[in-house]
Order: sequence, then structure tokens, then C-alpha cells
Amino acid sequence: MAGNLSNPTFTFHLKIAKFDIHPKAIYPVFLAGALIYVFSVVCNGIILGLIITQRSLHKPMFYILFSLPLTDLIGITGGLPRVLVGILTETNYVYYPTCVLQAFLLHLYADSIPFLLAAMSVDWYIAICNPLRYNSIMTPCKICGIIVLAWGLDFVLILVLFSLQSRMVKCKSFITNVYCDNPSLLLLSCGGDWTVNNIYGLFITAFMQMSSISIQLFSYTQILITCIKETHALNTCIAQIATFFLFETVTTIAIMSFQIPSISSNAQKICGLMIYTVLPTVNPVQGHIRIAFFLDLKKHKVNPGKNTSAKNRK
Repeated sequence: MAGNLSNPTFTFHLKIAKFDIHPKAIYPVFLAGALIYVFSVVCNGIILGLIITQRSLHKPMFYILFSLPLTDLIGITGGLPRVLVGILTETNYVYYPTCVLQAFLLHLYADSIPFLLAAMSVDWYIAICNPLRYNSIMTPCKICGIIVLAWGLDFVLILVLFSLQSRMVKCKSFITNVYCDNPSLLLLSCGGDWTVNNIYGLFITAFMQMSSISIQLFSYTQILITCIKETHALNTCIAQIATFFLFETVTTIAIMSFQIPSISSNAQKICGLMIYTVLPTVNPVQGHIRIAFFLDLKKHKVNPGKNTSAKNRK
């Protein structure tokens, strides 16, 4: 990789784009961003703490849920603090290795969300449509296997993406976005043939979207058919479906904003940053709903994974 960075016009100390903010608005904007970050960290931290400390939540169905707030913390911590520091200090410099690390973490976060939501939909499908077989089907080993598959597949796809980007010779020193991502790093190159990079980028996007949407569409269709009269379960599933649609909406808005020339530069940067701030702020609500639903079932002594065959035989 060192050979690819040997061009004399490339430097490890890069300039990065920043928001055009009026001096009087710097502190209010920074405060608003800091509050969003603190709110997200606290709420996601509470969910992680509840799952760790409450023995009643030490169930296979909460193993996957544990991954979601953890992922949200990676996303918002990877994206927002550096932007806020840049706004407050009015500096726009970033060190190349930390820029690559930020880009890798942000892509790891963004691509893990669809896989984790698909895994959660399968878990809910088994819990609601096959409650008597849940414990035999969704064993701790199988749940851990699903989590490892989701994270492992995401990690490998992103690692290949960045490997393709790193082979390009760098000769520029300006990051065109307010945070580092793969397209911005690719624009540091001197040109060359980006065909492989573009094809692979389209492939992982299509693969991620098609696999996630198809799995969730099947799972939630079956759930809605099975428990249309179960208000609590239905509300919980609707909350998770809303999370998926919110992710897709925010991502689409961010992509489209860069395709419309009439949109201001600041608006484009805000839309891009929304991917890493909106979901980590909203997702804790879905997590709390799921935990509340489970605790409500426990309160009424209804366990979706409990085998009640002995009771039925009496």
C-alpha cells in the first residue's frame, strides 16, 4: 500500500470539507449535535445494560437485539464526534489513517443494519409463528451463528471494498465530504480505471438490499398473517418494520441529494450525515418496545419459546 501513497503531491495530513456555518451559529449547532450524540449513547447504553444485567433478558432472542445498539454506537461514534469537533474548532484537517478507519467503521455500520434487521425478522418469525418449537429451532448456538454470519459477511464485503480502493495511486489531499467514506477516499486517486470498484460497489449494494428485503418481506408477511389479532406482537413488529423503512428512506434521501445540483452543499452534507445519526437515535425506541413486549409476556406468564405440550395433554 505504501507504494500507492508515494506520489509527492499526496500527504497524510488531508484537508476535509466542512459546513458553512455563520460564526454566531457555531455553538448552537455544536450543542444540538452534542445533545443528539449524548442521547443516542445513553439510550443505546441503557439497552445494552438492561440485556447484560437482567437475567430475564438472557434469552436467545435478545442476542441479536444486543448487536443492534452496539452497531448504532459504532455508527454515530464513528461519524458525529469528529464533525462536531471540526465545527467547534473551525479546523478541517484529518490524518489519513484515522480517515480510513472512520470510513471503514461507517461502511461497516451502514451495511450491517440490513443484515441485522433481516436476522431479527427471522427470529421474530420463529418466535411468533412457531412458538412451541422456538427453543429447539433457535438455540443459542444457532443464534450466535446467525450473528457471526451477519457480521462476518458484512466485514468481508467491506474489507474487499476497501482493498480495491487502496490499490489506487493517491495524488490528491482533499476529502470532499464532512466525514470520510469510500467514495471520498477513492477521489484522492490520480484517476485510473474505477470499473472494478464501481461494479463491486453496485454488487454489494444490490446483494445487501435484495437479500435483506426478501428475508424481511417473507418473515413479516407470515407474522402479519399469523398474529393479526395479537396487538402487542403486531405493534412490536410494526416498530421493527418502521426501523427498516426509516433506514431505506434516509439512505435514499442521502444518495439522491448528491444527484440534484440545485441542493446546497450544506444540505447535501446534512443528508449524508443523517445515515449515521438518525437511526442510532431512533433505534433505541424499537429496542425498548421489544424489551417491554417480552417483559409484558413474562408478567402474564406467556413465554413465546416455552413448550406447553405438557399442559395441553392435561
